[in-house]
Amino acid sequence: MKLTHPSAGDVVAGTSVAMVAIPQSLAYAELAGLPAQIGLYASALPSLLAAAFVSSRYLQTGPVALTSLLTFGALSGLAVAETPEYVALAGLLAILVGAMRFLLGVVRLGSLAYLLSEPVLTGFTTGAAILILSSQLPRVFDLTPEGPTVLHRATSALFDVSNWSWAALAFALATAIIIGGGRRLHRLVPGVLVAVVLGVVVSSLSGYSGSTVGALTGGFVSLGFDFPWVSAPGLLLSALAIALVGFAEPSSIARTFAAEERQPWDANREMISQGVANLAAGVSGAFPVGGSFSRSSLNRLAGATSPWSGAISGALVLLALPLTPHLANLPGAVLGAIVIVAVIKLVKINQLVALFYQSRPQALVGVGTLAATLAFAPRVERGVLVGIALALAVHLYRELNVTGTSDRVGDTLTVAPQGVLWFATVPQIDRLIRAEIAEHPDVAAIVLDFSGVGRLDFSGALALKRITDELAAAGMAIDIINVPPGAANATEVHLEDAQAL
Repeated sequence: MKLTHPSAGDVVAGTSVAMVAIPQSLAYAELAGLPAQIGLYASALPSLLAAAFVSSRYLQTGPVALTSLLTFGALSGLAVAETPEYVALAGLLAILVGAMRFLLGVVRLGSLAYLLSEPVLTGFTTGAAILILSSQLPRVFDLTPEGPTVLHRATSALFDVSNWSWAALAFALATAIIIGGGRRLHRLVPGVLVAVVLGVVVSSLSGYSGSTVGALTGGFVSLGFDFPWVSAPGLLLSALAIALVGFAEPSSIARTFAAEERQPWDANREMISQGVANLAAGVSGAFPVGGSFSRSSLNRLAGATSPWSGAISGALVLLALPLTPHLANLPGAVLGAIVIVAVIKLVKINQLVALFYQSRPQALVGVGTLAATLAFAPRVERGVLVGIALALAVHLYRELNVTGTSDRVGDTLTVAPQGVLWFATVPQIDRLIRAEIAEHPDVAAIVLDFSGVGRLDFSGALALKRITDELAAAGMAIDIINVPPGAANATEVHLEDAQAL
């Protein structure tokens, strides 16, 4: 999308988004296992540079919960969180994600984002959201429980009532109320920013002794290109998972807005913009970024008219960096509540339950992906791989199985296949026909009712032609009726080709 000049709406929208992005960025950086300051780096240049390439005028780029969790999963086994080594690996991961997305966009493979089925995305998103919520529960109570997994630690914190910090819980509840109340008052009320400012003020005046954000450097972004490239091969799979799974959210946001306003949207261009954003995040010393649904929605509601709003929000975050040391006394419970409020809507148990009424196999794909995501934590990208494998298995099962009903009237046998006919499934219909004529030797005519056939390919047509030729040689009349459009070409053309052979 071509940048012209910012409108008043772009200025208002960009400012509104920046006020939300600053505190969210701090929270998402800690979710990724990085110092809070790094989150601001991920919101500055990535948003500023992506604005020149985006296809959607509303998409806001920066740290997001899902990508932050994927980042933590990719790096947690390679280095200790918040150490210089971990930070360097996060930058390298962003570079790899950015390069993959940029190349996919350049070679016009942005449509790869559509390869993840809805059940897989729903199961993974729900599982990831549960893990994110679980990771923040101890912060809400200002506890550091021991446990082998994030779910164990969350459970321990939840039931360790005697050690709860009621002051931390009060900060968390107040944050949630302010954010929710701000949304009800007006769409532009920066509830997140108000909660952060009040949290800092109350914490400072009251001498709050619980966990806080701690000292922030407040320095500007410093560009760096010295990455631990020797670790790149071990990060490639994680980078690919983030590049594809992490793109599903911004592409969904952009498609939704484009459809509502009847505007065109280019997946390849958006993939390039997200690639540029991640490359910028890498050289900024940050971590992989994506499109934020909440900030993009705010951007649209606040009156954005062009990508300038994204550039403005990035520039404002950049200018705010020297002020960040003033956030040192911000209670960690406030950041935990910010993440919980933002992520809780991603838990889509109702959609998984609905799948059981719509398609049992697809429900198993969704629930299986959810279970795998939880089981493999923190390596949550493996949950996606399990989901893809389950989706392919369900598809293959359906492709390999075709059902059929038969009805005999006089000496005429009618067989109605249901499903996809190809060389591996046609023999199933052959067995049904031969079983019927073996039981009823007086059958003289066979009618194949194709009303339930969705597709018939060339190899299936050849297999079917061989069967019908054998039946015709045995003195039976063959007729094919009710051929749907999806199978018409194969039935009319491929059978003629088979006859020619």
